[in-house]
Amino acid sequence: MTSPGRAQVVGTGLIGASIALGLRERGWHVTGLDTDEGRADEARRRGVLSAVGEDPSAELTFVATPVSTVAAAARRAVAHGGVVTDVGSVKAPVVAAVGSPRFIGGHPMAGSEQEGLAGADGSLFEGATWVLTPTAHTDPDAYARVRSVVATLGASVVAVPPERHDAVVALVSHVPHLTAAALMRLAADGAVEDATLLRLAAGGFRDMTRIAAGHPGIWPDICAENRQAIVEAMDRLVAALAGVRDVVAAGDRAGLLRMLESARTARVNLPARVARADDLAELRVPVADRPGVLAEVTTLAGELAVNIADLEIAHSAEGERGVLVIVVDAADAARLRAALVGRGYRPSARPLS
Repeated sequence: MTSPGRAQVVGTGLIGASIALGLRERGWHVTGLDTDEGRADEARRRGVLSAVGEDPSAELTFVATPVSTVAAAARRAVAHGGVVTDVGSVKAPVVAAVGSPRFIGGHPMAGSEQEGLAGADGSLFEGATWVLTPTAHTDPDAYARVRSVVATLGASVVAVPPERHDAVVALVSHVPHLTAAALMRLAADGAVEDATLLRLAAGGFRDMTRIAAGHPGIWPDICAENRQAIVEAMDRLVAALAGVRDVVAAGDRAGLLRMLESARTARVNLPARVARADDLAELRVPVADRPGVLAEVTTLAGELAVNIADLEIAHSAEGERGVLVIVVDAADAARLRAALVGRGYRPSARPLS
């Protein structure tokens, strides 16, 4: 169980303020910084922050600034000591630019229809996926601390390499937003000629374009920092749309039906948000006490879609060996254990119930 401590949040917009509020509700002392001093003061008045300013005693700092400024803010926080993470939706260039074992790139896959401080909600991350991106150079204890604190906010933590995160998020987050914006603009342009067009917009159109209503200010930075992955994903989308167009143009009813049925099956089988399972198992994985092991084990779990409910690092007195204690759903334990054996580890497993 993670005990409350002292944390610092850099950036008091929707995500930063929601983290601060969630931590305060769990007994943390949370200091906040913001380029807009008035917003930070307002956060303190609302009880989102304990105090405004830097906290040299903060053990954990969350950087919740625009993507283009994360690396600089994270380097400043690292220099003051403690563990640092961020919440940006682009990871590889940020992790490389910070270059510290005490920096763990993070990305909570959560949001709200509301914006800024007014939308702050300490329960925003409950049931959400929170990605962490450890590398071969990540300090295991720093990772374990971030992972534990994030889990107390109600999130399900998934570990993936930074580059893999950026490629996946380009497809499932960045390109969908840009697609919604393009479709909304197409409809808006058409409405200039046909005033009834937007009045006839039904549920499907509204559902698909809902995310286009999000704050546009963050997207130029995201697209600049993740340009290559976004362009590659958009090329795949354009090719897929061209394939649909060809099927429709050819009047291929059977081909169109197969395509729609395949898409429907995939959509219906999207993973549900992870629930806390009562039936858990513990894997104990003897490891060399060296950088890189934690990233390999946790990202392997992420690749297998195995949710890690809890994680602990037991260091040996000699300092050369250690044990990773991993708690997962019992139904997934055998699969993860087999994969670890395939990587040369010798894990043991036992049910907790």
